[in-house]
Amino acid sequence: MKHLKFFGDSINTRHIDDAVRILREGGVVIYPTDTMYALGCDALNNKAIERLCRLKGINPDKHLLSIVCASLSQAAEYTKIDNRAFRLLKEYLPGPFTFILPAANSLPKVFKGRKSVGIRIPDNEIARNLAETLGNPVLSTSVSIDIDEDTVSPDYLALTYQHDADLLIDAGEGRSELSTIVDCLDSSSPEIVRQGAGTIEL
Repeated sequence: MKHLKFFGDSINTRHIDDAVRILREGGVVIYPTDTMYALGCDALNNKAIERLCRLKGINPDKHLLSIVCASLSQAAEYTKIDNRAFRLLKEYLPGPFTFILPAANSLPKVFKGRKSVGIRIPDNEIARNLAETLGNPVLSTSVSIDIDEDTVSPDYLALTYQHDADLLIDAGEGRSELSTIVDCLDSSSPEIVRQGAGTIEL
């Protein structure tokens, strides 16, 4: 597994380009968000999505699939955001939230027949730069951890996923708290379905 080190909030564009090349080739990368580190792949590459789902033990027919977007405008290309949902997303994103919204037809065939998709725009420059440079969202799922700690070290992730992921973007210690998931399928009455990091008023 390749290892790229970032320091502080500075963006190393060459590292981002290296990570995006791996994503475009169907690879799986571990990268930081504003909550836990995430496993990610190109959200428009069906084979990469199937690989990531096998790695995480996710049944794509039954589990919510989430995509990390660079911006609300990018998210709007892959989901249906009405005015009420847009106001909510604009207020709380970027931030540690996953909003469940109606899926658009522009998502690949693994999403076909699915009515919803999770949208994340993390308050993390690296995560958003990956989606921006890739030109489309990154399908993402949180890393699995077997330790009860407030933070997760890149060394732990490198050891855990050394045979499964192609790249680790090391931005230092990561949080062990998940995002808060908000169901916005009915934007007139959004509902928190998992409380995690962040506070939201509905």
